[in-house]
Amino acid sequence: MPPGATTGRAASARRGTGAFTPADYDSRVTSPSLARRLGLGDAVAIGLGSMIGAGVFSVWAPAAAAAGPWLLAGLALAAVVAYGNATSSAQLAATYPTSGGTYAYGRAELGEWWGFAAGWCFVIGKLASAATMALTFAAYAAPAGWERPVAVVAVAVLVGVNLLGVTRTAALTKAIVVVSLLGLAVVTAAGASSSSTWAGLGSAAPVDAYGVLQSAGLLFFAFAGYARIATMGEEVRDPTRTIPRAITIAFAAALIVYTIVGTLTVVVLGASATAASSAPLADVVHAAGWTWANPVVRVSAAAASLGALLALVAGIGRTTLAMARERDLPAALAAIGARHRVPYRAELAVGVVVIGAVALVDLRGAIGFSSFGVLLYYLVANLAAFRQHGDARRYPRALQIIGAIGCLVLAVSLPWASVVAGAVVLAIGLAARGIRLRIDRARRAG
Repeated sequence: MPPGATTGRAASARRGTGAFTPADYDSRVTSPSLARRLGLGDAVAIGLGSMIGAGVFSVWAPAAAAAGPWLLAGLALAAVVAYGNATSSAQLAATYPTSGGTYAYGRAELGEWWGFAAGWCFVIGKLASAATMALTFAAYAAPAGWERPVAVVAVAVLVGVNLLGVTRTAALTKAIVVVSLLGLAVVTAAGASSSSTWAGLGSAAPVDAYGVLQSAGLLFFAFAGYARIATMGEEVRDPTRTIPRAITIAFAAALIVYTIVGTLTVVVLGASATAASSAPLADVVHAAGWTWANPVVRVSAAAASLGALLALVAGIGRTTLAMARERDLPAALAAIGARHRVPYRAELAVGVVVIGAVALVDLRGAIGFSSFGVLLYYLVANLAAFRQHGDARRYPRALQIIGAIGCLVLAVSLPWASVVAGAVVLAIGLAARGIRLRIDRARRAG
């Protein structure tokens, strides 16, 4: 049986102690296993590429529209919840160093249905994120009117890079992260040199608690990239040590970047202008009088979006692989290429779906929809980590309680359309699995 196939309390009793090793997981996979080729730097780059690209150029406007001048309070709340989730993911990944992330953890610690719910929420939510990142790239890189075709080409190219092997993915991600950080350094310097009166901070506007919660739910979208490290656990060398360290380092670095950039954006533009802006960081540079730097910001934004898209395709592909191994998705998607050792069918399927979404669907609400799915995904992670005991425990259970409660509160605080859409998609997935299990039982009985 593949990793995570043994579920529920029996699995928790046997595996939750951390007695299994990476070799045990590799030997239990029924299809060929992925190759362990990623080191600490590779894993950190993949996590950073996901987090920086996922939100720093796209999430400030909707978050400011929700929280107004209290945007930074929403960022702080999102960071607290994300930290609880990050520690849960690190603790679980050290025990279950396999593909699939919380899909595998949920199956092992809580049961098959919990694992399925987590995996389904991740795949559907992150498919929407991937399409959003492709269109964000095109918004910065494509001529007017050519955004969708350019986004389609970007998805196709990055799927091709992923098919060449995980080391190619990591190498390109490192280069993209460097370009993104250089651009953000320019934005930071411009914002710091601005003659702003700091009107964006210290506003006398009353606190809108619901607005702060809603902005935190949207900003959580920006921190969720460390999941990509966990979903690729089957490809990390010395995963018991490397994955927890990579998650911690990537989260801390992203938090520093988001705090600096978010503060300067609100300081220079003010909450109202931030909410109304389609490109807040470009507006920061313009407001500071650094008009020469606008092309730098556009290149940085395009690179960051590509980095997030590259990591998303890899992460969704590995979760799809794990679900296909358990027949929670079509078993044909579990195929692994003999040469490059990647889940090529899963990644091709991800590419087709994302291209379809980019070409045909209006994705303006995708950030909220993605946040809802990912918050439920991490709810399962916190519950699974809470059940661990013995040597598997690395962090206080209080962090898992904070993470779980935070996920629930932020999920229901999102825009109602995102909550309804996410709940409907989750219900469809659960119903489809129930039907598939009934068909399987009928076949066995017949």
